[in-house]
Amino acid sequence: MRQPKLGKKIAELRKTKRLTQEELVEKCNISIRTIQRIEAGEVSPRDYTVKTILNALDYDWDQVSKEKEENVESNWSLNILRISANKPINYYIKQIKIAWVSGILFFIIRFLEGAVEYSRIVDRSLFDPLSYILVKIAIVLAAVFFFRGFVVIGSLVGNQLLKMISAVSISLYLIIIGLDVFSILTGLIPTDFMVLLYSVSFGLCGLIFGFSLIKLRSQFGRLAKLAGILEILAACLSLSIILAFISPIILIPAEILEVIVIYRVIEFFNNNEKAEEYL
Repeated sequence: MRQPKLGKKIAELRKTKRLTQEELVEKCNISIRTIQRIEAGEVSPRDYTVKTILNALDYDWDQVSKEKEENVESNWSLNILRISANKPINYYIKQIKIAWVSGILFFIIRFLEGAVEYSRIVDRSLFDPLSYILVKIAIVLAAVFFFRGFVVIGSLVGNQLLKMISAVSISLYLIIIGLDVFSILTGLIPTDFMVLLYSVSFGLCGLIFGFSLIKLRSQFGRLAKLAGILEILAACLSLSIILAFISPIILIPAEILEVIVIYRVIEFFNNNEKAEEYL
């Protein structure tokens, strides 16, 4: 049984027994602050804590346990809690926070990337090789840590497609932008070829990444689904080559939604970290 349903159930059982929160504390020996936070749906308590409270209320623990098992695939919180038992919660918080900040930087730098791409392809009179290379280095660094966050999220929620394609995206950024910088420094790779390589490679990768985000809809609902749809639309435009210039525009709201998804994971861990003080 998930929060806030669990908290409401416990509060209902307590009131049926005509017990105050203080009286329930005396029966189960759990702090009143913990009882208050559980009933308010603010924390997801450990199984032992729930079992102790339900026993004090003469309620069958097996019924709650069975319901939890039936919903485990759609309950991303339970998946995260199960996997995070292997490492300290702070480890995951750190990884996801880095990804969140990197996602914001990635979003901002993408505008600079668009400007330097325009100067290289459309108006060579504005082209500054050093500025171009610096922006490309910045975008690849931000991309690595941003997509690293989705590798972690994929692991936590059991979305292997998201984990795989995010890792591939990291490799792709390193390889493609590395070739791009090489082409600027040496002039051995034609600009037209690099444009084609960008469009096809990131288009294919974006297509799979979009589908992997849609698979997160059971954990994040419409938020992830919409991000995935936008990613797929942008990828299709990129693969069309002719309409590839529209793709970055579609990616603006997609990347905003992706940053929000990462922030929601941070919120979950922060709430769970606070819960550890009481449970």
